[in-house]
Amino acid sequence: MADNATDQGPTRALVLANPASGSHSPQLVRDVAELCAGGLEHVDIHLTTAPGDATVAVRRALEGGPGRAPDLVVVVGGDGTVREVVQALASVPGRAALAVVPGGTGNSGYKMLWGERPWTESLKAVLTDPGAGGSARLRRLDLARLTETGQCVYLGACSGVIADALIRARDIPLTGRDLYTKAFADTAAGYVPYPGRVTVDGRVVHEGPTVLANVGGGRYRGGRYLVLPDSLLDDGLLDVCVIGGGVPAADVPELTRTAAHMGLPDTVYARGRTVTVERTDGRRLPLEHDGEYQHGIGPSATFEVMPGALAVWAPAQERP
Repeated sequence: MADNATDQGPTRALVLANPASGSHSPQLVRDVAELCAGGLEHVDIHLTTAPGDATVAVRRALEGGPGRAPDLVVVVGGDGTVREVVQALASVPGRAALAVVPGGTGNSGYKMLWGERPWTESLKAVLTDPGAGGSARLRRLDLARLTETGQCVYLGACSGVIADALIRARDIPLTGRDLYTKAFADTAAGYVPYPGRVTVDGRVVHEGPTVLANVGGGRYRGGRYLVLPDSLLDDGLLDVCVIGGGVPAADVPELTRTAAHMGLPDTVYARGRTVTVERTDGRRLPLEHDGEYQHGIGPSATFEVMPGALAVWAPAQERP
């Protein structure tokens, strides 16, 4: 299979935008498309129409054949849209690379790569002399596979309070990161830890009351919470952070803003190739990944690392 995503830089782009994302605007999509058109041979635009449409649209575009398929997919949207595109790109590795323009609620997928740099700066870096002394380069990031569903995990997956915050967020009349901040704080204020167990490469690292178990992936969740501060995106391992019931759930949002949870005795941090998160009372595990609540999961979820499975354009020098 030909590897179209190379450090020589992209030539054809698919700009994919989600009109239903948290901070979508038609003008943003036009600005992204114009910037791409100024530096590439060809640009197509696709506006998603329903959940799952992004995955279908990208797969269809990648089947266009030599000289027609994009070698760059620019996602204008939030973490949920990025999650759908990643499913398509990971199914045909090497066909195209990912670039992200923040247009959602948390935008952790963008922050994971570019920090707080403006999207115009990051996209120009991708389009202008990448990989040849420029400020962007092609990286191949690890993903995780959730074995129960076969889905790929990009940012990370979290059980417990962070998962349940997504349910509460549906009833809060805010937008952007403020929406997730309030949902997280409100959920944590009354959260009761669940009985859990976390196993890494066959070794039990935690068993007992569990506030959250985060597997991944990106350092940030919700764009603001530094749950996995030591995570590397391409080391071939999954990081896991478990916050046990000895930490008051109400304190977790503030603790994770600065990674202060890492110094607490009831926090466990580990790495491995396979991670299993369980709820030991047999009830359904509260779980999300990439900002999507997993209603179909039973009492356990197992994640396996997929080393180097996703090509993305990222800064030539990593920034925290």
